[in-house]
Amino acid sequence: MSFIIEFWQFLKNRKKYWLMPIIIVLLIFGGLIILSQGSAVAPFIYTIF
Repeated sequence: MSFIIEFWQFLKNRKKYWLMPIIIVLLIFGGLIILSQGSAVAPFIYTIF
């Protein structure tokens, strides 16, 4: 949890707000990959791509 707080402070101090959309998209794709591993949702996720 401290990593997230430290990363947020880095973004605020360095004015790197453009990194947030990239990180959010990566987290969403990571969540989709975790959800698709052996679940009933997997066929629906594969049709999206």
